[in-house]
Order: sequence, then C-alpha cells, then structure tokens
Amino acid sequence: MEKILLTRAGFDQLDEELRQLRGVERPSVIRAIAEAREHGDLSENAEYHAAREKQSFIEGRIKELEAIIGRAEVIDPAKLSGSIKFGATVRLVDEDTDEEKTYQIVGEHEADLERGLLNIRSPLARALIGKEEGDSVEVVTPGGGKSYEILTIRYQ
Repeated sequence: MEKILLTRAGFDQLDEELRQLRGVERPSVIRAIAEAREHGDLSENAEYHAAREKQSFIEGRIKELEAIIGRAEVIDPAKLSGSIKFGATVRLVDEDTDEEKTYQIVGEHEADLERGLLNIRSPLARALIGKEEGDSVEVVTPGGGKSYEILTIRYQ
C-alpha cells in the first residue's frame, strides 16, 4: 500500500477529527436512533431515517480516517531544507499581476487552498518541486497558463 504523506499538523487534525467522531458524534447518533425507535412505526419516522443516514456518514468517515492514519507517513518540515519539496512554505509572486501568495505544500488529505495549504498533486505544486528561490515556473491550469517567481522557501 502506498504511504500517505502528511505534515504533523495535518496528521493531528485528522486524528482529532477521528477522536471527535468516535467519542462524540457516534454515541450521539446512536442515542438519536434509539430515541427515534421509541416513537413507533419506523417506515414513516423521518427522525429515524435522518439519524440512520447520519450514522452511515459517520461510520464511513471513521473508516476513511482510520485508513488514512494507518497509512500515514508524517514528515516534519522543520527537519528539511534546500529546494522545494513536500512541507515547504513557498512565497510566490504572480509575474503578470504582481500579486504575492504563500503556500505550504502538503498531502492531499490536508490541502485547503483558502488556508494556503497546496495539494502536492496540484499542477502548481508539481511545477514548484525541485525549484529554488529566484526561479520562475510556468504552470498550466484549467484557467490558463500562469507564471510565478519564487521569492522565498521556508521549512518550519
């Protein structure tokens, strides 16, 4: 099985979600199902069906998280240096608009562009891997081509 790369922060976030689902959400939905059963006829009991649907989602997410955590390889970016690789925090400038952006390259299960966490499998991350400060990269995205200059690389 292929290892799943995660930063420590990403691993901890997924682990906390798993603990929340097991310790809070699962017992809560089990109680909701029991209460809904007490209302009688299950065929027309919307509360029961909603609780069962929620239980199905929770159990599926628990299985997914267990699989991810079981195959996780946690990488500590603070122990890395050099050219861009997994875990790097990269500050870029768009060569067309002069807009600066900062991204950390992370695994796909912790990626969140709104928080500056860039999926290592994304076109931009793939273009950045192996590059140095001062290099320019051309990225073909679904929205067209973009050019970026790498301003800084940090490992923290």
